[in-house]
Amino acid sequence: MTSPATLSAASTATDPTAWSARLWGMLITLCIVLFLDGLDVSMIGVALPSIGAELDLSTSTLQWLVSGYVLGYGGLLLLGGRTADLLGRRKVFLIALAVFAVASLLGGLVSSGPLLIITRFIKGLAAAFTAPTGLSIITTNFPEGPARNKALSIYTVFGAGGYSMGLLFGGLMTGVGWRWTFLLPVPIAVAALVAAYFLVPKDEPVEEGGHDIFGALLSTSAMLLLVYTVVSAPEVGWASVRTIGSFVVAAGLFVAFVAVEKRVRYPLIRLGILRKSTLVRASLAIIAVAGSYFSWQFIVTLYMQESLGWSPLKLAMALLPVGLLVVASVFFSDKLVDRFGTGPVIAITLVVMAIGYLLFLRLNTEPSYLTVLLPAVLLIGIGWVGFPAINIQATNGIEDEEQGLAAGVLQTSMQVGAAIVLAVTTAIVTSGAHTDTSPAGMLDTYRPGLEFAAGVSIVGALVALLAFVPKFNRREEKAPEPELELVG
Repeated sequence: MTSPATLSAASTATDPTAWSARLWGMLITLCIVLFLDGLDVSMIGVALPSIGAELDLSTSTLQWLVSGYVLGYGGLLLLGGRTADLLGRRKVFLIALAVFAVASLLGGLVSSGPLLIITRFIKGLAAAFTAPTGLSIITTNFPEGPARNKALSIYTVFGAGGYSMGLLFGGLMTGVGWRWTFLLPVPIAVAALVAAYFLVPKDEPVEEGGHDIFGALLSTSAMLLLVYTVVSAPEVGWASVRTIGSFVVAAGLFVAFVAVEKRVRYPLIRLGILRKSTLVRASLAIIAVAGSYFSWQFIVTLYMQESLGWSPLKLAMALLPVGLLVVASVFFSDKLVDRFGTGPVIAITLVVMAIGYLLFLRLNTEPSYLTVLLPAVLLIGIGWVGFPAINIQATNGIEDEEQGLAAGVLQTSMQVGAAIVLAVTTAIVTSGAHTDTSPAGMLDTYRPGLEFAAGVSIVGALVALLAFVPKFNRREEKAPEPELELVG
């Protein structure tokens, strides 16, 4: 059944991308909420040294302020997307956004490391429902084609802009006090909640369906245990009974999850959707983009502030070009997709991003901004320009009743993949830590982590390029085209 908003968008005969004020208002509101999701990760990242100093937290504990959020986010994204399909997207979106606002407020008030991590995990859980729900609201209210491409480009640019612009906001807020990095999202979330109440159209839940709570518990437990094991392994030993046993249990939980999904009447994820090659490729691409960037930002933040003595604001301004490029891409990313398709855009931007990380490896204890930092930062920023194309590729050709599921699969890949890559990066840095705490000694400690982040980006670029090798692309060229024609 076509929604009122879809009719409004589709009724513009001459230009399907000329939308009503209400439709624009709904889209911008959803964009602001996604912006907050991204902002929350990178803004806290800039504040990590200040938080660690005040609360006396180690590097491995600090990474849980990032990983706790993205794991809560990624752990229930599939359930979030399915819940939106079953109970109604508007209802789920409003409730989750309210929880996000409350958790943000609590995070700014606590003074305990464990409590801070708990509030971050709760915020991640709330985002696990707002993100796929917001995406499915868009994909079910804008018809596939130029209108949806434009809407998704704007939407995902806001998300990527949140990750990158969070550096600037984090620098400004940390200069006042790190607690403001937790409190800043509160009034914005409340304002978005009020706007969403009036602008997001009411929708009817599906007639049949159910929840796979057991599957959600298995998948979340497996991912949490996997990340915890990777982070703690350098301290207890990679070959210790505890580490090996934890890996075995995590693998068992994943196997149990797959078994449950095959047998339960209403699975958390219909495994058949993973046979869609475009969704799989988009998921791998988003892991490469987010995983490499989160890890890179984590190391750069700690090294520049703790070892080189940079202020949070100076660091934020140095990395600001990433955010500016992402914001600027809102004006042309959808046009790039319309002209060249999602595959070429994703491949090219990933290659450019990988080159940026390789250039950054020239970092020394007295880096020149113009010749060392700026070129790398600009190329890394170009990598984020492909973010909208990844979202478009993942959701094209998916039926309306599974848009929430497809969005959940993609964003789960992003959050969980990023958490695992960050955990491995932290483990690499921790295991190679030197007693020399001079800038040169700390750079030697951090460099393997930077190299690993660059490697993740390179692998992502190679996977994206494989789509253009005939042997790997033959199946997609022959099979999906009729389906896309029917949907369009």
